[in-house]
Amino acid sequence: MRPYDFSPLYRSFVGFDRTASLIDAAASQAAQSNTSYPPYNVVRLSEDSFRIEIAVAGFTSNSLNIETHKNVLSISSESPPKAENDTVEYLHRGIAERGFERRFQLADHVRVSSADLSNGLLTIDLLREIPEALRPQKIAINGKIPVPDKKLIQSKSGKTKKAA
Repeated sequence: MRPYDFSPLYRSFVGFDRTASLIDAAASQAAQSNTSYPPYNVVRLSEDSFRIEIAVAGFTSNSLNIETHKNVLSISSESPPKAENDTVEYLHRGIAERGFERRFQLADHVRVSSADLSNGLLTIDLLREIPEALRPQKIAINGKIPVPDKKLIQSKSGKTKKAA
């Protein structure tokens, strides 16, 4: 097997917390399947929002399966779309009409928020939602809660004045 340096990819997988193990798993999966069908894009829309775009020309929403299980997003098509006329003799057949399965490892706290199929492009939106218990919390030094400045008094009109 050919050794790969994945260090340039580590910068681009924002939102995927276990990057090293994910890339190693993807490399071993790619070596096993050795296919690039169907082509896809992974887009970062914001710090906590991502989108996966998969080119699935010729497939309908009924022929595609989208599932998540244990931080793995699976997109598959069990049966390939049927050609309209099977008796046609193709001189060149460049449009792939075959079943597929594409898997994406999701980071912790990433969920699928929506999926849409339009003009042969399957768009899956992902959202990272960190639970409140895991978010950073501000800790007061010496256990004291900061007290507002006593020199400033807020009047009934909402304006702040200095105390005399």
